[in-house]
Amino acid sequence: MTDVYNPLDKINLGKSVADALLEQPVHPLGAVPTFEGAGIYVLYYRGDFPAYAPIAEANGEDAVWPIYIGKAIPSGGRKGTSLSASARGMPLYKRLSEHRESIAEAEHGAGTLAVRDFMVRYLTVDDIWIPLGESLLIARFRPVWNIVVDGFGNHDPGKGRYNGLRPLWDHLHAGRGWAERCVPRDDDPSAVYERIRDYLAAHPVSGN
Repeated sequence: MTDVYNPLDKINLGKSVADALLEQPVHPLGAVPTFEGAGIYVLYYRGDFPAYAPIAEANGEDAVWPIYIGKAIPSGGRKGTSLSASARGMPLYKRLSEHRESIAEAEHGAGTLAVRDFMVRYLTVDDIWIPLGESLLIARFRPVWNIVVDGFGNHDPGKGRYNGLRPLWDHLHAGRGWAERCVPRDDDPSAVYERIRDYLAAHPVSGN
């Protein structure tokens, strides 16, 4: 007996949110207009950092393969509090601004990335669907910065909390001031490049 498709099943509803995001227009990360609301987003890369060449090639004609997927939930939403639209503020816009700043710091630091090489799709979503939409998209695309090179979405841990290991993202793309105060990693960058190449070979990106 085959299962009966239920369009109101939470997974199917989550997929509809994910699909709606992928239908949104693409914006340069450096020129996102201000907007209100919380939601989910996907970042795309088209630069010349060698380890990400397959991703950049897939995004040559259109933004089709994310390098990172994330979400932004308002502070009240984390506690299950119902917020009116006017009370939600701009958490998604602020999150994208933080990412732009992180990449800009890497651009001015190690010079491995450039803001101009990044694009974004984003979707404001009812708070309840944000985590499910994000998790389904990550499971579908398995982006490198979510799976292999961790730390891009990290925040400054604050004074007195820099005894943790420097995030791998910052080891590869140095420039964020707070990360420089964390404990240096022993990993050789060439080993990280190899890990990325192996991952992309095992999980090939697609231009379709």
